Amino acid sequence: MTVRKNQASLSADEKRRFVAAVLELKRSGRYDEFVTTHNAFIMGDVDDGERTGHRSPSFLPWHRRFLLDFERALQSVDASVALPYWDWSADRTAGSSLWAPDFLGGSGRARDGRVTDGPFTESAGNWPITVRVDGRTYLRRALAGAVRELPTPAEVESVLAMSRYDTAPWNSASDGFRNHLEGWRGVNLHNRVHVWVGGQMATGVSPNDPVFWLTHAFVDKLWARWQRRHPRSGYLPAAGTRDVVDLNDPMKPWNDTTPADMLDHTPHYTFDTDA
Repeated sequence: MTVRKNQASLSADEKRRFVAAVLELKRSGRYDEFVTTHNAFIMGDVDDGERTGHRSPSFLPWHRRFLLDFERALQSVDASVALPYWDWSADRTAGSSLWAPDFLGGSGRARDGRVTDGPFTESAGNWPITVRVDGRTYLRRALAGAVRELPTPAEVESVLAMSRYDTAPWNSASDGFRNHLEGWRGVNLHNRVHVWVGGQMATGVSPNDPVFWLTHAFVDKLWARWQRRHPRSGYLPAAGTRDVVDLNDPMKPWNDTTPADMLDHTPHYTFDTDA
C-alpha cells in the first residue's frame, strides 16, 4: 500500500528517488501531458458555464484522481515512490527543507523569478518549460512575494469545522467547505498557497512546478480529515445540477470516474498520520 508522507520527514534517499522519478517523467514527455491537462481545465472552468476541475464541487475528487494518475506514473518509473505532501500550515517559510537544493530548490532570483538551485533549474538542463503561458522556458518562483503569509493552523481548522460540503450556486461564490478550501471565499487556503509560491504556480500551468503535487497532496489530506470529522456530510450536489459534476456523474477527461468513486482514498493510498 502506498503511504504518502510529510515531505519534512522524508529521508535523503526518498527525496532522491522522488526527484529522479519526476525528472524521468519529464524526460519522457509524460510530465508535460499532466501540465497540458491541468491548464485546459483551469482555463475552461468558469462560474457561469461548465466547470469540473476548479470553481466547482468536483475540485476535490477531480484533483484526487489527477494526483493518483501522477503518482501511478511515478511508480511506473520507481515502485517505491509515493507522493509526499507539503503541510503549508506548518512549514510556512522559504527556509523550510522543502526548498533546499537537495529537493525542490528555492525561490527565484529577483529580476526574473528564475530558480537557480536544485534539480529543476534551466542550467541543469533537465527541466525545460515547454507548456507555458509566455516565452520563458525556465522554472520561476517568487516565494512570499505577492502574498506574504501562508495559511495558519487556525485558519485551516476554521475551514475543517464547516459541516456542509458545498452549496448553490456551486461555483466560486459558494459558501461551503469545498470553496473555502479551494480559496475563493473566506480565509483562502489553496489559492493563497499557489500565489505565495508565485511563478508558474500562479498560472494555469502550475504543475510545471513540482511543488504543485505536494501542495495538492496536502489539500487532498485535508479533505480526508474533513470526511472523517463529518461522516454524515457527503459530496454535494447529488443529481440534476446544471454545469457541474453531480455525485455519480463521470468526470472529464477520464469519463470513467465519478466523484463517488473518489470519496474513499484508502483503496489507493494512506497517509502517514492515518490510524
